[in-house]
Amino acid sequence: MEVFEGRPESCEGRLEKECAVYDLLDRLGIPFLRADHEAVMTMEGCEAADRVLGVEMCKNLFLCNAQKTSFYLLLMPGDKKFKTKDLSKQIQSARLSFAGAEYMEKYLNIEPGAVSILGLMYDREKRVRLLIDRETLEAEYLGCHPCVNTSSLKIKMSDILEKFLPWTGHAYTAVDLPRE
Repeated sequence: MEVFEGRPESCEGRLEKECAVYDLLDRLGIPFLRADHEAVMTMEGCEAADRVLGVEMCKNLFLCNAQKTSFYLLLMPGDKKFKTKDLSKQIQSARLSFAGAEYMEKYLNIEPGAVSILGLMYDREKRVRLLIDRETLEAEYLGCHPCVNTSSLKIKMSDILEKFLPWTGHAYTAVDLPRE
């Protein structure tokens, strides 16, 4: 696996949504490192990209309430266990569950296995509330996918908070999820 600075030379053979991420990052002046790889569906599958990029890919969970009227994107360290009760209490929401693939596609233009903060660029109606675990928030870099699970990116957290999120119009809520 090789590390590249910035976007690929050509978008031939890549999905339009991946190239749209690169276009936006370029427009916003957000530099990034990129590693291309086979499709990964789990945090364990991201370990090779973690090593080569020098960043831990964060766990991205797309959640909803029981009525499927409120949606949340949770970013947290990949090695932390997630318990819905710990989060539900902090955000004053009824019990949360994982949102279905149809909602990921509808609001973030993402399929399971590729969930990423970068999908917020497609949430123009601001239907998704962003939640970031304090450990992830305090990291210098964020490891994430460019809306596909065949590439991984290393981006400065400050660029996400100060350039990307203002462009999308999304605020974030910091949460403290316990370690076991």
